[in-house]
Amino acid sequence: MSGTWETLERGRELLAAETGTACKEAEVRVALLYPSPYRVAMSSLGYQAIYGVLNDLPGVAADRAVLPEDTSAYRRSRIPVFSLERQEPIGQYPVVAASVAYELEIPGLLECLDLSGIPVLAAEREATHPLVIAGGPLTFSNPVPLGPFCDIILMGEAEESVPWLISQLWEHEGSRDAFLATVAKHSGAWVPSVHGEAVPKVAMASRELLPARSRIMTPHAELSSMFLTEAVRGCSRGCTYCVMRRSTNGGMRVIDPGKILGGIPEAARRVGLVGASVTDHPRIAEIVRGIVESGREVGISSLRADRLSDELVGLLARGGYRTLTVASDGASERLRAFIERKTYERHLLRAAELAKKHGLTTLKIYMMVGLPGEEEADIDELVRFTLELARIHPRVALGVSPFVAKRNTPLDRAPWDGIGRIERKLERLRLGLKGRATVRPTSSRWGFVEYMLAQGDMATGLAAMDAWRAGGSFAAWKKALAARGHAM
Repeated sequence: MSGTWETLERGRELLAAETGTACKEAEVRVALLYPSPYRVAMSSLGYQAIYGVLNDLPGVAADRAVLPEDTSAYRRSRIPVFSLERQEPIGQYPVVAASVAYELEIPGLLECLDLSGIPVLAAEREATHPLVIAGGPLTFSNPVPLGPFCDIILMGEAEESVPWLISQLWEHEGSRDAFLATVAKHSGAWVPSVHGEAVPKVAMASRELLPARSRIMTPHAELSSMFLTEAVRGCSRGCTYCVMRRSTNGGMRVIDPGKILGGIPEAARRVGLVGASVTDHPRIAEIVRGIVESGREVGISSLRADRLSDELVGLLARGGYRTLTVASDGASERLRAFIERKTYERHLLRAAELAKKHGLTTLKIYMMVGLPGEEEADIDELVRFTLELARIHPRVALGVSPFVAKRNTPLDRAPWDGIGRIERKLERLRLGLKGRATVRPTSSRWGFVEYMLAQGDMATGLAAMDAWRAGGSFAAWKKALAARGHAM
């Protein structure tokens, strides 16, 4: 019992530190679940936006729940996952709606359901169990591995789908089968028990509903006490590896600067501009200037090296930036041309010069290794060019991740490069740089797991369940994937 009391007390502490929390009595309550810890959940604009959509509906309230920091302690103490607002086990809600950002959050969803006494497999749930609905960024690529665990998956932008879904829940109260049959006819809704693995197209919200804005600010988020607002939705570019390229949902939709700046609450001292291509906004300098000159700090989710100007980087420095982060994604000019990433060496050299000029302490560059056709010569070019950057700026850091082919992109089905090959390339990179730049790689092993899920089907989802039940180690994943017919 002491463990339960401490858990509830921690929830109360988190709530007390928030501003903007909805405190609402309503006939219908939805447990809005994020399958990662609180600090990650509250830095997700999509999660916060749906929290607002639900709480704006008459007679409906959303209570948040997140993956516990220490799930083993919950399991030992038999503590269910509680909602933050009402401190009620999510298994007692009629609906659990999960926002899933990417493939490796699937085990977190299973953990939350299981801890709460909800069967993880949709086929094993009864009428007394909550409906489990999922949505989020993962639906833009490949949600099929989620299929065994969800009653409904809302594809793409959910600002209009969610209110419609709630209205149907009311209309079909007491008849789950009739409700699912009705939802299955709705565009943008995937009902695995009806559709099998035939996934519909992603939904697109009307421009009038933009921008999404955060409802809650908290110092306990990864983006501490930051108000998040969209500057753009979608992207105008054609990078062949990206699910948010210009062919997705009509490309980039630009938000008017007045609407962005006018929606910032007076109390917000830190503002984050969110979108797949924020610096492609034609009036981005005007927006950043408005934030900085109001005495606030600013953050941008995606800086394009070819869109940086002296004015913009100067404003970012005034707005609290210490690290200038851009992406090149391909290790060489040849590979960047192959993936249609129109970032050239001259853009990155200019970024280094601007970072140094305006006193930013670090230049960080994100990139991928393991692209199709990548050779040692490409890594050697990366070494040579990174050393050029290091001669301009004293502190250069490379954030390196393995390439993972995603569905709904031109590079869908591209092969996995291999854990061993990726590790050898990383070692070649480190040896070539000789400590004159920092290499910060993400795990090639977990990149392989992400790849298998990104390219997977419902059987891959069942393998994820097997691996989770076996403890979630990489060895457990290898064994589970092989048993389901997905060997390395």
